[in-house]
Amino acid sequence: MDRYERILTLHRILKASRYPVPLARLLDELECSRATAYRDIAFLRDALGAPIEGEGEAAFRYAADEADRFELPGLWLTSEELQALLALNELIGRTGPGVLASALAPFRTRIDKLLTSQADGGARKAPLERIRVIGYGTRKIDEATFRHVASSVLERKRLKFSYRARSTDQATQREVSPQRLSHYRDNWYLDAWDESREALRSFAVDRIKDAQVLDAPALDRAEDELNKHLASSYGIFSGAPKNWATVRFSAHAARWVADEHWHSQQQGTWLKDGRYELKLPYSNSKELLMDVLKYGPDAEILSPLSLREEMKILLQLTISGYAGAPA
Repeated sequence: MDRYERILTLHRILKASRYPVPLARLLDELECSRATAYRDIAFLRDALGAPIEGEGEAAFRYAADEADRFELPGLWLTSEELQALLALNELIGRTGPGVLASALAPFRTRIDKLLTSQADGGARKAPLERIRVIGYGTRKIDEATFRHVASSVLERKRLKFSYRARSTDQATQREVSPQRLSHYRDNWYLDAWDESREALRSFAVDRIKDAQVLDAPALDRAEDELNKHLASSYGIFSGAPKNWATVRFSAHAARWVADEHWHSQQQGTWLKDGRYELKLPYSNSKELLMDVLKYGPDAEILSPLSLREEMKILLQLTISGYAGAPA
């Protein structure tokens, strides 16, 4: 943790605490030595004007009558917050002349100013051109469709549209109560309660046509229900989990996989020989199989047997495509 983040963390700890904070806790939270902590406390108090009170230098707090009023001067962001702001800035820039570009332009101007004020205290313009967010597999969506979908979500109105699923390529008419608009792997999805099917569904926004925002209010589903159905299994079209998959990765691939977030409930285990086993819940196997395939011979599905056999068939079909000369 650098000094900037230590000062911000120190401020947040002292501001949130009703009682003096022991020095031992500060050393643990700031991940620094006693001398460094004292220097940071002195800088926060003397240079930034923080109302710090010390009790025998063993515990510290903000003065009770000033704690609520005091804030750090200027803009202070953690590395995670700065990373999110940079990503959002680049994401807005990548909308191009299409999806909501004109509507989002004022927001990008404000973000530019925030990021510039973060660079050397605003003394120079932040070189934002040195930050890149590279899209992968981004699909084109219609600006009007996106606007209708987003409006229905924010205004809590029902939405009617024609939907052509990729799996069947058949068009169906849907009337839904929008719940969430999700950005997943560089594409947008609408999580909604399908009125005719009386179930939660996820729709790829790029497959939605002729969207109409209706006057009827959307039916709100409980947050717990949404999380259970839409986030309990692997992938965007998850549904309730049907099984847990166990995938073993070679020692070479383990160095990457162990640092990756595949699912909120994933369980990872290092093996003695350097390999890595990953367990995670899934409902629809398609997306999980494709993600395991990208590791080629460095990944092996161990269980369940049905998923392992499904992978075998997929690999056999792939090999058969290379049996002869290209057509």
